[in-house]
This record gives sequence, C-alpha cells and structure tokens, in this order.
Amino acid sequence: MQYNSNQIAEILPHRYPFALVDRIVDGEEGKWAKGIKCVTVNEPFFQGHFPQYHVMPGVLILEALAQVGAVALLSMPENKGKIAFFGGIKNARFRRQVTPGDVLELECTLTKQKGPVGFGEAKATVNGQVAATAELTFALGK
Repeated sequence: MQYNSNQIAEILPHRYPFALVDRIVDGEEGKWAKGIKCVTVNEPFFQGHFPQYHVMPGVLILEALAQVGAVALLSMPENKGKIAFFGGIKNARFRRQVTPGDVLELECTLTKQKGPVGFGEAKATVNGQVAATAELTFALGK
C-alpha cells in the first residue's frame, strides 16, 4: 500500500492546515500503515509554538499518527467514503522533540475492531529515535 498526498486526500477529509501526512509508504489495508510527514519551518503552527524555539506540538504528532491509522482503516473497501473520528488516546508518551528539517516516520497497527470502533498502536520516529507512542481508538462515521 502506497499513497501520495493526492491519493491520501481521496481517503481522508483533512485539508490544509490539518492534512498532516505527506505520503503513505507501506502498509496493508485494514491492518497497518506507515507514513511520513516532512516537517518544515513553514508549518503554520510554528508561528505560535514557539516562535523563538520551533517544536512540533505533541498533539499534532498524535493527530498525524491517527491520520495514518485512519488511512489503514478507511482503505478497506467496506469503509470507502466513511470518516474515522478520534475516539480516544491512551498511554501517550513523548520522547523526542520534532523540529523543522525532521522527517517524521509514522506507524499505526490496527489491533482490534468491534463494529464501528477500531483500536491501534502507534509510534512516531525520527532517524530511528522514538518521538512519540500511543494507543489510539477510532470511531467510524458516515
């Protein structure tokens, strides 16, 4: 499974400035996905977080992870055209700052699905160093 930004936009409803995944580089529909986010100083959130010391907000790293998980979930034929809402976050941990110039590697493995609710384990890395981990819950909507 590989998608460019245009193909991701066909699956996810997110648009600027909340389209946080540049590319899906690998994965298996309904099981897992791996994507990348190339972080640049031109990101709108750096205007306020923090102007004197640019650090990507942790909540946006989690959102990017959720978008990768949503691609894995929504790429399944039976979920085409649906929306995956954030249902919850457990055990989120931040281990490394993400700054301009970093390539954020995003992985989400779907671990379980009960009806319209899916669960996943997610990890963000930069150059092999863990930046963030979390357990995510998705709720499928129409």
